[in-house]
Amino acid sequence: MRFTFNNCVTVAASLLGLGQVQAQSQSTRQIAIVGAGAAGSSAAYFLQQFATQAGVHVNITLFEKTDRIGGRTRTINPFNDPAQRVEQGASIFVQANQIMFNAMTEFGLSQHVPDADADPKIAIWDGDCFVFTIDESAPTWWNTLKVILKYGLTAPQRAQELTAATITNFMRIYSGPFFPFQSLTQVAQDLGLSAATGVTGEQFLSANNIGVHYSHDIIQASTRVNYASNLANLHGLDTMVSLGANGATSVQGGNWQIFYEMAQRSGALIALNTSVVGIQKTTSDSQYTVQTTSSSTPGSPATYPGTFDNVVIANPYQFSGISARNGVLDSAIEQVPYVQLHVTHFTSASRLSPGFFDLPSGATVPGMVLTTLAQSDTATSGADGVGKAGFFSVNILGKATNPQTQQKEYVYKIFSPQAITPQFLSSLLGATVPATFTGGSSPITWHNPHVFQAYPKTSPRTTFQGPIVGSGVYYTSGMESFISTMETNALMGKNVARLIVDNMTAWESVKARDGEPWEKQRVLN
Repeated sequence: MRFTFNNCVTVAASLLGLGQVQAQSQSTRQIAIVGAGAAGSSAAYFLQQFATQAGVHVNITLFEKTDRIGGRTRTINPFNDPAQRVEQGASIFVQANQIMFNAMTEFGLSQHVPDADADPKIAIWDGDCFVFTIDESAPTWWNTLKVILKYGLTAPQRAQELTAATITNFMRIYSGPFFPFQSLTQVAQDLGLSAATGVTGEQFLSANNIGVHYSHDIIQASTRVNYASNLANLHGLDTMVSLGANGATSVQGGNWQIFYEMAQRSGALIALNTSVVGIQKTTSDSQYTVQTTSSSTPGSPATYPGTFDNVVIANPYQFSGISARNGVLDSAIEQVPYVQLHVTHFTSASRLSPGFFDLPSGATVPGMVLTTLAQSDTATSGADGVGKAGFFSVNILGKATNPQTQQKEYVYKIFSPQAITPQFLSSLLGATVPATFTGGSSPITWHNPHVFQAYPKTSPRTTFQGPIVGSGVYYTSGMESFISTMETNALMGKNVARLIVDNMTAWESVKARDGEPWEKQRVLN
């Protein structure tokens, strides 16, 4: 019942390499992918795979504005010690995640072994009291009995059945006739998932006769830790995704390694520290040029050498800073509100203070505390609906060794809608935390705050931004308003790759039939 939410090699483009790219035969498709996160890395990887299988040729250039591959999957090092590493971004994937699991196996990556010092006890706090606690180290039958005694038999059973049915329905998207899809809106309807996305999680659960108390405590705690959202504020499909944590795992050393391997194995020319700031059509109106800036050599935007037949925008367009000139996009790409999530890591020799949770002095606070709304709260109480609790979750990831004392200390992770203050941490730990967070007699020895534009605010909807946004121009982030996970972003990258290669094979068939130059036979989706 576990609930949750680099070092990369820069492949520089040498003058010789660029010359080789431009010297390729016209039948080699030149493809630019903007963003080397889950979607962009997956698109590159599957493009090369599908192209090889189809007997067509692609040259891929993968642009990434940072110095690393992986996007929102990233690790950090307690005490800035490279030998100690914890996940900062997307933490887990599950057995149903075909792309992630298959890639981990194929690339020979090891599954993460849970820290022996991680506390197996989980509690749900509403800002007033613990409404439920469970011990994952206890026998399954005992935990099941605790749930039944608290919430009855039908609500947990119906929730489990509804989750399984929804996931089974979604899994059909991986194969024909649903894959590949040109319209996300249409495939959501065809899979029968619009019924879940078109209503709130609260409405979806109620319509399926899942008890209010179980929904409020257990399910809402899951949606808050996974999507920083209450049941009344996100759609039913993301609610089900929050419950589908069976077989949760991660990669030893960081999930980003899956996407790093995908990028490397794609054979793409990888341009790190390179931001794409503009896309425009060539004078022939059949290809594209991109304008870039480099963080390593700042200056005015410059046109990147070579032209591209396809451009894949594999990051949220509204944050990309890209200017798409006239004719590049068929229509404006939708802007959606994103959740600004504060993720705070720190180390301390202290456990959480029982006094903060109104427990007796000397009581031990569970190592993972999820939250739900208090009885006096509404779905919009507090900052971004966080309610009286003030945070979405806090948990002990395990322990790390303090290099100064050589003593092991707890590694904490907090999800919150606002920055965590020294005053809050002082209350949480029952000891004074200075304005500097660390130093002197502070109970905190290492502190690392970060802000993610984590995922869209998934209010109910039945239409979604599709993957085809122009003639030969593709977009992956529309998937995030449908389901936002590492797996689904990778799936959209794979989907775009399939669409491009299918288009190439259709193109080659036209050439073979009519003997026309390929520039004159653009049969794009």
